[in-house]
Amino acid sequence: MPLSLRWGTVTAVAERHDRLVRLEVDGDPCIAYPGLTGDVAVGDVVLVNTQARDLGLGSGGFDVLYVNLTRGLRLSAAQGAHVISQPYAPGQHTVRFAEEDVALQSGLDGMPVVCCSLHSQLAPVAAALAGLRVAYLQLGGGALPVSLSDVVRALRGRGLLEVAVAVAPCVEGDVQCVTPASALLTAAVRGAQVVVAGIGPGIVGTGTRYGHGGLAAAEAANAACALGGTAVLAPRVSHADERERHQGLSHHTRAALELCLGNVHVAWPSGLDVPEGIVVETVDVAGWQEACAALPLLHMGRGPEHDPWFFAAAFAAGLLARRFTG
Repeated sequence: MPLSLRWGTVTAVAERHDRLVRLEVDGDPCIAYPGLTGDVAVGDVVLVNTQARDLGLGSGGFDVLYVNLTRGLRLSAAQGAHVISQPYAPGQHTVRFAEEDVALQSGLDGMPVVCCSLHSQLAPVAAALAGLRVAYLQLGGGALPVSLSDVVRALRGRGLLEVAVAVAPCVEGDVQCVTPASALLTAAVRGAQVVVAGIGPGIVGTGTRYGHGGLAAAEAANAACALGGTAVLAPRVSHADERERHQGLSHHTRAALELCLGNVHVAWPSGLDVPEGIVVETVDVAGWQEACAALPLLHMGRGPEHDPWFFAAAFAAGLLARRFTG
């Protein structure tokens, strides 16, 4: 489908964060990534991509600034950058990749890697890893800009996350890497004790078994195993609604496990019935609510009071990963 672009004027700037601005264009909500399109201010003439909002997508209740015609033309590339991100697409730009600046080691030496299929698992996983040096790897399958995530900002502010890595095609992380393998090795070189890998906010999904972004969990697990790491899968579970497709153990998790080629440890919260056909490692998650109380917990519009097992299962994955830190 062609791009859906609209000409407009910035009428308000609501929030400014590192690498993200929330604004309004002719009164409609919009987000901008100043690292890609330059700074933005009230009165700027802009083009915005309206397609997600036009189609009524659940994660697309806003437009995205495509180009700032007032102050965003002929922007200079980052110093020393010469590799193209999003090559041959309308948004292509040069980026300095982390692999160019560090000597990567040959393996992970058993370092645990928690593999998530949804971004909403990140906060409870990180809460269970409090006190450890944690790196987050954002993989393709959801939103591409790391800077969109309010969860990443909250975790960083509470000292639960040390570095956020954008793994191509993702962008706008603290550093950027080409592949999950090089991102894992980069995290190890930077001193991470644990890595949490998963997709950004939202999820690309077709409603088919293998056509969804949650399979990024298998991609991360396979890279971790191949490099000598310890792969821990955060299962997606839900008891919120028996009509929900993901009630019990989600088809997302089962599909990811089918594609895992190495030994993967599946965390499971004690007190929840173990699913058939899956080998799990039960984890006592007592106190998870208190550990996560100050964090943004939201999954498909539901919080921990409505879908507690979803968050408890992710917390269990973080606790299981702790066991492998030595």
